[in-house]
Amino acid sequence: MTEAEIATAQAGSAARDQDVGRETTYLEAIRAGLREEMEADEKVFLLGEDIGRYGGAFKLTDGFLAAFGPDRVIDTPISESAIVGAAIGAAQLGFRPVAEMQFIDFIAPAFDMLVNFAAKLRYRTGEGAAIVVRGPCGGGGRAGPFHSQNVESYFLNVPGLKMVAPATAYDAKGLIKAAIRDPDPVLYFEHKFLYRRVKERLPAADYAVPIGAARLALEGDALTIVTFGAMVHTSVEAARRLLEEDGARVEVIDLRSLNPLDDDMIVASVKKTNRCLIVHESPRTGGIAGEITARVNEYCFEWLDAPVRRLTAPDTPVPYSPPLEDFFLVQAEDVVEAARWMLAY
Repeated sequence: MTEAEIATAQAGSAARDQDVGRETTYLEAIRAGLREEMEADEKVFLLGEDIGRYGGAFKLTDGFLAAFGPDRVIDTPISESAIVGAAIGAAQLGFRPVAEMQFIDFIAPAFDMLVNFAAKLRYRTGEGAAIVVRGPCGGGGRAGPFHSQNVESYFLNVPGLKMVAPATAYDAKGLIKAAIRDPDPVLYFEHKFLYRRVKERLPAADYAVPIGAARLALEGDALTIVTFGAMVHTSVEAARRLLEEDGARVEVIDLRSLNPLDDDMIVASVKKTNRCLIVHESPRTGGIAGEITARVNEYCFEWLDAPVRRLTAPDTPVPYSPPLEDFFLVQAEDVVEAARWMLAY
């Protein structure tokens, strides 16, 4: 190692040692995961708009240019298709690119690259495209219809694309590391409403969260809520209210991985509680709740004591107006109301 590389490694180690015992935000957890993977593997590099000198729209990559240099932290033109196309090409040469969409809404111009190239490479050639495409998603920030979307359902019908959506700081770090190490393309959806609102103490030791495994966010026996992202916190809040006010112990499953889904955990929970409510932030029609509903009916129909119910945003763009956005987004009160209807069925 050169003196500069040794200094960078020592600085990173010292920063991690200093962070042990303190609370780490969701944003800092993603940053830490990226930094650790870049320190461990020189083939990992970042590319995206304004991620270098500016440090990213949310300052998530602030300091990376100084630490790793312009060959590994690449500011790109405003062309999402070019960003993802370059990442796919680099992956074919053995690199591990992490491409940032400044907002996940802007992934649309890269749709062709992801669906017709990255997702199909393993089927066509036997070798996958080891790329990560990450970006901030979700509402609650009063950012309007072009900076607040959740786009997971766009890609749910595409074999070969993995998708993850962490809800906690622990999972934010563990899933970005798992995504970088994965041999196939991974879409990493980070909810920007959680960036600085969610904090927890993270282990000092290296860890990764396996893709495809859900998490039991809250244990219960009266009703299963299946959800992900920011809606995990909304659902847990509702579940605690139901326990306090109704004495109902609601189980909350945090999917973490949207493709592949953890069918085993969902099925085991529904067989225990006999009821299933699916909550997500994106619009209802064509949303992932429909797929989960189909699977629950397919695998658990004889165990159900009430119809499977979906609780989602309406089929409209995300509003700018704060009161309208609050109406658009699923609130804890909405979850409580839906759960009470199901418990009384």
